[in-house]
Amino acid sequence: MEIGVALPQMAPGYGPGTTLDWARGIDAGPFSSVSAGERVTFSNPEMVATLGAAAAVTERVRILANLWVLPPLSMPMVAQQIGTLDQISRGRLEVAVGVGGREHDYRALDSEFGGRHQRLDDKVAELQKLLAGEPPFEGADPVGPAVVQPGGPRLLAGAMGPKSMRRAAVWADGISGFSIGGDAAEIARTNALADSCWAEAGRDSAPRKVSGCFVAVGIDDPAETLRAFTARYLGFLGEDLAGAIARTAQTASPDAVRRVLDGAQEAGCDEFILVPATVDLACLDALATIAAIHAG
Repeated sequence: MEIGVALPQMAPGYGPGTTLDWARGIDAGPFSSVSAGERVTFSNPEMVATLGAAAAVTERVRILANLWVLPPLSMPMVAQQIGTLDQISRGRLEVAVGVGGREHDYRALDSEFGGRHQRLDDKVAELQKLLAGEPPFEGADPVGPAVVQPGGPRLLAGAMGPKSMRRAAVWADGISGFSIGGDAAEIARTNALADSCWAEAGRDSAPRKVSGCFVAVGIDDPAETLRAFTARYLGFLGEDLAGAIARTAQTASPDAVRRVLDGAQEAGCDEFILVPATVDLACLDALATIAAIHAG
């Protein structure tokens, strides 16, 4: 199982040098990918620019957009951004897409929150045509630059429930799931559902299975850092619910992270993404040690 690390873009204290320092450190470590997510009404830097910077200063790891919320967006613009990131990274780009769960982000982009699952299906179909070189309308030139990877980057779906998983099985190459607590049973259920839906859809190959969780290790008071980070990130759910979910985040020690990685591997994950709750590079150093032992 591969182990990726997300940039700590949702953590307090993310500053001008954080993207480059962490991207270089991830590329130098025993990791498979560097990733970033999309959120509008929060303190994080914008995903596409952040991934472009990470792609420019790395040579080896894949560049994972995790997760691109398509329903509020223009697909010609997304196609151009994907082509650009694939070009900068020399074909190392991988893209996970989904509907997101934050209505405020939709409102900020002047987009309706309702009907987003069908709009995702429609947007993916449009995006795939654009990445294949079809013009956005009759008489127009194709959207450029062209993707480096033949057929475009691998496309994962941020689907976890039965309905969304069945829809994703029609068009995705795999799934990108998440478990706040890194629960092996939860991850295994999601992966088994993906296999079942892919088979039901008559797909020739099994889905790529990616999951992840929040982590805090190698720093002072990692448990409180992890809890506070999780509660802040989930604040849109309301203080009580966010706090309750935050208490399920337990990956605040090397042993806990190792147990989660072992469980994810047994659950059939192809890759597991560690999402840091801090910008402190000591956390990345600790994760590199854990990942190296796991790989060995």
